[in-house]
Amino acid sequence: MEKIEIKLSESDKEYLEHYVSKGKHSARAIKRAHVLLQLHGGATLKEASLLSGVSEATVTNVKTRYREEKGDVSKAIEDKPKPGQPPKITQQVEACITSLACSQAPEGRSQWSLRLLAEKVVELGYVESLSHEAVRKCLKKAASSPGRRSSGASGS
Repeated sequence: MEKIEIKLSESDKEYLEHYVSKGKHSARAIKRAHVLLQLHGGATLKEASLLSGVSEATVTNVKTRYREEKGDVSKAIEDKPKPGQPPKITQQVEACITSLACSQAPEGRSQWSLRLLAEKVVELGYVESLSHEAVRKCLKKAASSPGRRSSGASGS
């Protein structure tokens, strides 16, 4: 079986050994670090796979990514950012929702409903569409933000 050559610098090897010993990282990243250490130690594809607890395809992917990243071990083991639609509710929209919820309710209403808030935010042009559920989550998040005093806390 053919050995896959990966030559780590002493500092990279120490970094990876420290990385896997701490346990403060994702399990996937730790397994990738184990793969690099196995390959540096002269393991074959199959051996690195068995010793690291990953598939042979993962070993190949880690080796390829390490080479693509020109030997940058941190980039080779960490997850790449996931693509996707950006969040609809930005901090600006959250501030608008919170501000509206704290303001005087529309005429004929005693208080804002979630649906009314969603409609008003759309009407004001902050977003193209917004569900009442998104408004609920935003207000719940605002109500539970750290640093906010509960109504039972004494002021002095």
